[in-house]
Amino acid sequence: MAYLDHNATSPLRPEARAAIERALAVSANPSSVHASGRASRALVEEARADVASLVGAGAQDVVFTGSGTEANVLALSGAIHGAAEAGQRITRLFVSAIEHDSVLATASALAERNAGLRLEQISVGRDGVVQVEELRRNLREGKGRALIAVMAANNETGAVQPLEQISALARESEALVHVDAIQMCGRSGIDFAGSGFHYMSLSAHKIGGPQGVGALVAREYAPLAPQMFGGAQERGHRAGTENVAGIAGFGAAARVLRSKGAEEAVRVTGLRDRFEAALKGVADSAIIFAFDAVRLGNTSNFRIPGIAAETALMALDLDGVMVSSGSACSSGRVRPSHVLSAMGVPEDIARGALRISLGWNSTDADVDGAISSLSNLRARVLARAA
Repeated sequence: MAYLDHNATSPLRPEARAAIERALAVSANPSSVHASGRASRALVEEARADVASLVGAGAQDVVFTGSGTEANVLALSGAIHGAAEAGQRITRLFVSAIEHDSVLATASALAERNAGLRLEQISVGRDGVVQVEELRRNLREGKGRALIAVMAANNETGAVQPLEQISALARESEALVHVDAIQMCGRSGIDFAGSGFHYMSLSAHKIGGPQGVGALVAREYAPLAPQMFGGAQERGHRAGTENVAGIAGFGAAARVLRSKGAEEAVRVTGLRDRFEAALKGVADSAIIFAFDAVRLGNTSNFRIPGIAAETALMALDLDGVMVSSGSACSSGRVRPSHVLSAMGVPEDIARGALRISLGWNSTDADVDGAISSLSNLRARVLARAA
């Protein structure tokens, strides 16, 4: 079996599994003051420090959530409502056209439900990179305080966004900045403290931690109204008993990446490059989306002409090769990617897009298996067309 879908979920690392099992043995509420409660609290705080260290933040900046999606929702909704409560109302919300649905849907809902909040979309070029000059122009021409939401690296294409330039623009206009770093975390260096970001979302299961745990990294002075009520957990930012075992697994995965992340990234990038070189051997007309952009080293979004994504997904799966179409609705049917559409890719081409995403347990054999399966599929398609 070749699992090449790490951008969806990276399999649980052994270190994370061991940490989860140790935490489950404690099995106490971390808000309790007795010995077992204090032991659970210690596990949460140890993980908080590990996650913070991975992204160059302070432990006090980390708010644990139930997922990366929840972290995105808390960032946007918390900033909008928190700023309003502080008398610093946000009237402009800039969101890039390639954001994850959790950001796009939340931004749309906020604009609908908050009178006076204007939603403005930031376009991207054909390389999938945000148009910084367009953002600069719009910030200068408009009025009112702004919140800018831009992902660090795209989950479908791997295209890395110009965050330093965006942060500089935000400082000039006194705008707040939210960065969805869920795909970049652990795959490329992040320094939250020196970044100029106000909010940053993370997710455990993208780095080999468990599903059901995320984090919002937020500066202490940034407005952040809670979106869940009923308890004072997470310094009042997120009510609800913490998922101690999941958080411990998140921390363990972060510790591994802190020590081995750079080495792992180099190895995985080599696998991705070998895959793309071999892909051109399968079909020299293959398209690799965002090829000219700086990309995460683990991601390749591509299309082989004449092969529909649905056909390829089924054929690869039958061969034991697990990849993604890059975007799928809840029914499991492939739909055109909003990311590729934003890049100007025609719908008929976008419908054939496939994504491989590699990670900590990916091997040469996985790449070879994917290439062999694609080559056989291509041969069958050509034979039928002859």
